[in-house]
Formats: sequence, structure tokens, C-alpha cells
Amino acid sequence: MTDLGPGQVLFHFVRHWSRRSVAADTGGEQGRLVLVCEGVHALSLRETPATVNAIAQEVGIDQSGASRLIKSATIAGYLVMAASATDGRRREASLTSAGQVMLDQAHRWQEEVFAELTTNWSDKKRRDFQQAMTDLIERSYAMDA
Repeated sequence: MTDLGPGQVLFHFVRHWSRRSVAADTGGEQGRLVLVCEGVHALSLRETPATVNAIAQEVGIDQSGASRLIKSATIAGYLVMAASATDGRRREASLTSAGQVMLDQAHRWQEEVFAELTTNWSDKKRRDFQQAMTDLIERSYAMDA
């Protein structure tokens, strides 16, 4: 793998982690619920309304797939759909308190996995990696705009 350029390594990393299931969830349903809640959370951090189309774009699936995920997360009690405060014709998703608890648990698991993957890294190397990834994500959003 040493012959791969940095872009190839980045995309290999993304493919690798996008295929991994949550350890205790062999059916993948919990992972899909986390995915849609992560999408809603990410949109809210960017102050973007969490419409079905926005969620679909955020998680990289089509509108009908996003609609099904939102419905499943709503039935599970993680999301609620409501009319937009600015446009009553539009519906927006938001996390429920149960959804926030589930997302907090997922984030703790993510931090545990990162700590395990970087056991031999210095705190500086971890912070530098975090900053580099943050810079890449921000640049990616800017390229989309």
C-alpha cells in the first residue's frame, strides 16, 4: 500500500470504514439509524434544515431511501418530523432526546475506536490528524458550494 498517493489512501480509508458494521448489530439496522441521526445532527451543526432531500444528500443516498430511514428512526423514537418554522409546506427532522442519547453513545464508541486505532500515537499526532481531517471536511463543503 505504500505506492498509493494520499488521495488514494484517503478514499481507501473511507471505503474501508463505510463497509464496517457496528459490532453488535449484525443486521445493520442500528447502524442505519445512527447514520440518519448523524446526518440530521451534521445538518443542524451547519444550520441547514434537515429536510428529506438534505438528509439524502448528507448521507449519500436517494430521496426514497432517506425517507425510509427517517421513517424507521421516527418509529424507533430517535427523530421527529415537524413543519418548518419558516415554511409550513416543508417538513424537517430533528433529534428526540432518545435520538440524542443514542447519538451520544455512538460518539463515545467512535472515540473508543479511534483511541484503540491510535494507541501508539502521541496526543500531538492525534490533534494534528483531527485538524487535518477537519480541514478536509471544511474544504469539501466549500467545494460543494
